[in-house]
Amino acid sequence: MDIAFDTVFYEIAVLVLLAAAIGFIGLLARQPLVVAFIAVGVLAGPDALGLVSSTEFIELLSQVSIAVLLFLVGLKLDVSLVKNLGRVAVATGLGQVGFTAFFGFLICLMLGLDWLTSIYVAVALTFSSTIIIVKLLSDKQEIGALHGKIALGFLIVQDIFVVLAMVTLSAIGVGLGEETGGAWDILSVFLGGAAMVGAVMLFIRYAADPLLGLIARSPELMVIFAVGWAAGLAAAGDALGFGKELGGLLAGVSLASTQFREAIGSRLASLRDFLLLFFFINLGASLNLSTLGDQVGPAIVLSLFVLIGNPLIVMAIMGYMGYRKRTGFLAGLTVAQISEFSLIFMAMGITIGHVGDSAMGLVTLVGLVTIALSVYMITWSHKLYDWLEPYLGLFERGRAFREEAEDDASSSAIPYDYVIIGLGRYGCRIGEGLGERGYRVLGVDFDPDALQHWREMGFDGRFGDATDPEFISHLPLGQVRAVISAVPREKGALTEADPQLALLHGLKSANYRGKVALAVNYQKDGKDLVAQGADFVLTPFNDAATYAVEMIDSAPEAKVG
Repeated sequence: MDIAFDTVFYEIAVLVLLAAAIGFIGLLARQPLVVAFIAVGVLAGPDALGLVSSTEFIELLSQVSIAVLLFLVGLKLDVSLVKNLGRVAVATGLGQVGFTAFFGFLICLMLGLDWLTSIYVAVALTFSSTIIIVKLLSDKQEIGALHGKIALGFLIVQDIFVVLAMVTLSAIGVGLGEETGGAWDILSVFLGGAAMVGAVMLFIRYAADPLLGLIARSPELMVIFAVGWAAGLAAAGDALGFGKELGGLLAGVSLASTQFREAIGSRLASLRDFLLLFFFINLGASLNLSTLGDQVGPAIVLSLFVLIGNPLIVMAIMGYMGYRKRTGFLAGLTVAQISEFSLIFMAMGITIGHVGDSAMGLVTLVGLVTIALSVYMITWSHKLYDWLEPYLGLFERGRAFREEAEDDASSSAIPYDYVIIGLGRYGCRIGEGLGERGYRVLGVDFDPDALQHWREMGFDGRFGDATDPEFISHLPLGQVRAVISAVPREKGALTEADPQLALLHGLKSANYRGKVALAVNYQKDGKDLVAQGADFVLTPFNDAATYAVEMIDSAPEAKVG
C-alpha cells in the first residue's frame, strides 16, 4: 500500500516537532522561546538541515505572524495610557533610544558598515523585547515593583518608537514602490491611509465598545473576531499600499481603549508565539550561514554595547531624576537585549532594498547573544547588584528624593506603632482596625493611587519599594512594634526575588528588633517564612473563613414553622 505525504503538511509537522525539541532544550537552559525559534530557523534553513521547501506557505504564515504581533502592540497603545505616562518613563525611554541610536550608528561606522546600513542596525538595537521582559519580571513577582513599573513605562515609549520607525519605513517603501507610477499614485496611497485612519477613529468613538460588548459574551468568538479584525485591516492596509504591518497595528489601536483589551491580548499570546515560529523559520531559510562567520566580530562588539551601554544610560537618567542606584540598576537590566521587532525592522529594510542579508545576519547574531545573556542578568539581578553595588555610587544623587517620603519634615520624627507594607483592601482594613484602637500606623506602597487613598483615610504614608533594603533602612522603625506585609505571597519555593524574603532581609540589615508579620495564601509557605525569621503569618482566606464559621455557629437558630 502506497502512502502519499503532503509536502506542506510534512514540513509543518517536522518544523513544529523540531521547535518543540529545541524549545525544551531552551527551557532547561532558562531561555525564552525567541532564542529557540531563531535556532530552529537557522537549523531548518538551506545551509543546515534544509527542511524548508514550501517557501510560499512559510512566507504567508510569517506575514500573518507580523500582523498579529503588531496587532498586540497596537492593543497596548491606549490613548489615555500614553497620556498618563510618567516623566521618568518618557525621559528614560527617549534617552535610551537616543543614546543607543546615536552611539550605535557611530560604532557601526567604525566597524566598516555603510551609513545607510549603520542607521538601520543602530535603530534595530534600540528595541527591547517586551515579551521577554514581562515574562521574566512576572516570574520573579517584580512586575508590580517600582523598577518593574518604570520598565513597563519606558517599554511603552519604545513601542511608540517602533511604530514611528515602521511608519517611516512604510512611507519610504510607498515612495520607492510608486516611483514609476507618478505623483497621483503616491498621493492616492496617502489619501487611502488617511481614510483608513479616519475610519478607525470613528470605529473607536462609536462602535468598538458596543460591538465588543456583544461579542465578549462568547470568549471563543472574541478570539476569532480579534484575529479576523487584525488580518482584515492588515489586508486592507496592503491593498491601499501602505503595508500589512501598519494595517495590523491600526487594528490593535482600534481596540486598545476598550475594557476587553487585556482579555484579547492574553488569549492571543499563544497564537502569537506559534505564528512567530514561522517568521523565524522564514528568516533562517533566507540566511546565508557561510557569511555569518564574518559577522562574529562586529556582533560581539554590538552585543557588548547593548548589554552594557543600555543599562548604563538608564541608570544615569534615573539617578539624575532622583531614584536610588538599586532601582536604576534593576530597571536598566531590562533593556540589555534587542527585540523580535529588531529583526522585523531589518526584514522591512531588505524588502525595500536598503540593506542586504549580511546586515540581517549581523542583527540576528546580536539578538541571539543579547537575549540569551540578558535572561540570566535579569534572573540574577539581585546578586549582580550585590556584587556591583560598591561601584554604582556614580549613578545616584546625594539625595534620592523621588524615593524618599513625601511627608513634612515634622512627620518624620513621629514614632509609629505599626508599619503596614501593601495598601490594598487587606492592608487598609488592618490599618483601619489598628487606628481605631488608638495605634499610630504608617503605610508603605509603591502605587501612588493606593497611597493617595490611604492618606485620604487619615493615615501617614510613604512611597517606596519595600523590597529595597536601602528604603527599609530609611523607615522610622525605632519604636515600631510590628512590620506587617499585607501582600499575600504566592505559592512556590522561596527565592531571592521573593518580596517577602527580601523584606525580611531588609529588616535584618536595618537592625530592626520588632515583630514581623507576613501574609501568605498557603499554610506551607507560612512555615517556610517562619523558618526564615518571620514571627507569625497572616492567612487572609483562612482567617476570614474561621471568623465566618464562628459567626455562623454563634448565630441564633432560625424558627421553623
